[in-house]
Amino acid sequence: MCGGVAALLLASPLLADEAVPGPSHGIEYPQGWQQWGTIAVSQRTDNQTIRVILGNDIAVEAARSGQTRPWPAGAKLGKVVWKAAALEQWPAALGPEQFVHAEFMVKDPARFTDSGGWGWARWVGLEQTPFNQGNGICVDCHTPVKGQDWVFTKPASWP
Repeated sequence: MCGGVAALLLASPLLADEAVPGPSHGIEYPQGWQQWGTIAVSQRTDNQTIRVILGNDIAVEAARSGQTRPWPAGAKLGKVVWKAAALEQWPAALGPEQFVHAEFMVKDPARFTDSGGWGWARWVGLEQTPFNQGNGICVDCHTPVKGQDWVFTKPASWP
């Protein structure tokens, strides 16, 4: 598999025997996210980062069956972010460098009535420090994709 997503996930922070980080925006740290399925990958050219978008079983099933408008209740999406850097032996390709953060969207329409049924959370750095600087910034950022059930990610096609 030439490394790929498997190598990225193996390099993920927070080993099983480490303490679980505290909540972010009232959402508990989603334990086991490192084993979730891949939904897509993306690159942001504005801040030179690459991302792997993961999902729990509910989200992966919805993504692969095209049932994402709206995403089903119980879906959890994770975005794992690294600074991008040219690979030493293959300068035309980008790969992960410094880990930035892991962020999550949790679809729970009963709990998150003011934000399209979604709750957002983020843990920063390899230490996975909870980011709690106001959930409004997440809602504001995702408002342009409100018509896509608040999700920027376009699920990748799978054979």
